[in-house]
Amino acid sequence: MALEHALLVSLREQPAAGLELARRFDRSIGFFWSATHQQIYKVLRRMQADGWVTSEVVGQDGRREKTVYTVTATGERALAAWIAETTPPEAFRSELAVKLRGASYGDRRALLTDVEKRLDDHRVRLAHYESMRDRDYPDPDQLAAQQLDHYLVLRGGLLMEQFWIQWLTEYLEAHQR
Repeated sequence: MALEHALLVSLREQPAAGLELARRFDRSIGFFWSATHQQIYKVLRRMQADGWVTSEVVGQDGRREKTVYTVTATGERALAAWIAETTPPEAFRSELAVKLRGASYGDRRALLTDVEKRLDDHRVRLAHYESMRDRDYPDPDQLAAQQLDHYLVLRGGLLMEQFWIQWLTEYLEAHQR
């Protein structure tokens, strides 16, 4: 996947100015596809040059004008074609997993401290996802189309965080015996 596709998805949900898009991206797609604000602006310019998005300068009361980006028909076709492509299997790649495997060859205490910190981070993220689920999707059985897609992606995030919490807890507990 290219950043272009993640931005097309976000812009199809709602046209946005670059800063709004970057902030929205950080709160949603950014949980599983990261990009800096600079990368987003650079890719938006390229997408506009390729005809995937258009932009319109919009005035704001008492503030600087902003440029709002919207997906074009060409961008919609590009996104639909990408969605229809077969997705290659994702390889699990984790620096932490390699460190856990090699812990006997280094400073295990320092690694365990790092694992504890990571575990705390995953607990915070899980709590955030649970809050989003409870706030935005109180009755998931009633969801359809776009809302169902969003919920199921969030559900995947919940399961990933539960996986990390369970695995890292097991690792820590095994070394506290």
